[in-house]
Amino acid sequence: MSQIHAAIIGGAGYTGGEMIRLLLRHPKVKLQSVHSSSNAGKPLYTVHKDLLGETELIFSEQPFTDIDVLFLCVGHGDAKKFLEQHLIPDAVKIIDLSQDFRLPSGSAFGNKYFVYGLPELNREQIKTAQHIANPGCFATAIQLALLPLAQAGILSDVYTTGITGSTGAGQSLSNTSHFSWRANNIQAYKSLNHQHIKEITASINQLQKDSPLSDVGEGPGIHFVPWRGDFARGIYTSSTIDCSFPLEEVNRIYKDYYNGHAFTFLSESMIDLKQVVNTNKCLLHIEKQGNKLIIHSAIDNLLKGASGQAVQNMNLMFGLDEKTGLDLKANYF
Repeated sequence: MSQIHAAIIGGAGYTGGEMIRLLLRHPKVKLQSVHSSSNAGKPLYTVHKDLLGETELIFSEQPFTDIDVLFLCVGHGDAKKFLEQHLIPDAVKIIDLSQDFRLPSGSAFGNKYFVYGLPELNREQIKTAQHIANPGCFATAIQLALLPLAQAGILSDVYTTGITGSTGAGQSLSNTSHFSWRANNIQAYKSLNHQHIKEITASINQLQKDSPLSDVGEGPGIHFVPWRGDFARGIYTSSTIDCSFPLEEVNRIYKDYYNGHAFTFLSESMIDLKQVVNTNKCLLHIEKQGNKLIIHSAIDNLLKGASGQAVQNMNLMFGLDEKTGLDLKANYF
């Protein structure tokens, strides 16, 4: 295939905008159309101002025409509605960035089965998949911090805190996304009840020995308190578990697990958000105090946590090097 013809549904939001930017610069992709019902007929650069001079594409009323892959950058619940209202040709690959098909119990839609698109967990399945459920942003950061321990069978109950930038709340304004509220402020929300907990648990159960592949199961408990942060983009999590293994052995487990994975790296020194923002990387750092193991994880919520990971999945599905079009550098200062 000389070029992959792509279309985006829901191209006006933060995730859709990042998807547009990545696909416009992807050497193997031709972006055919970008759909937005509220902006139909307008140039993309009237919504995404940085695209002025980059493209003359116009938001389309028609959702897709003659394409190879369809990205659903829509709100939760809207992906399923879209598929109910539109007949997608069987040959078209679908990558859904909502949470509609992420859990094992909800991964089927008619004759379509959605593979959970975390390459560090399901890379071989993604390569042969026709439909992908792209992971959530917090779920990605926390899972990448825990998967090596789950595979080793030594993961106990997890206590996680994580902070996310305002772009994680989407582009529509709310009381907690206004600048005047976010500035110089921080707040916990959805304590122990975040929607990504079931997603994380399903992946842990997939790896942890003798645990069922399900949404819940009998595996380790995930106790997660997320925070709203005073910055635009990025996620930083810290997960604590009981662990008797020496730190050197834990580091070896992580290095072995992520050997050959293109975007997840273990750092010997403490990590920070500026290292990952504007990249598709996940950086990890591990500390140990007594019998407590702490795994820190940092990603860009709009890239590795959303659109970048979706492009990584597309690359795998079409037989490309998974780093194609994702050679991005952090904006460190």
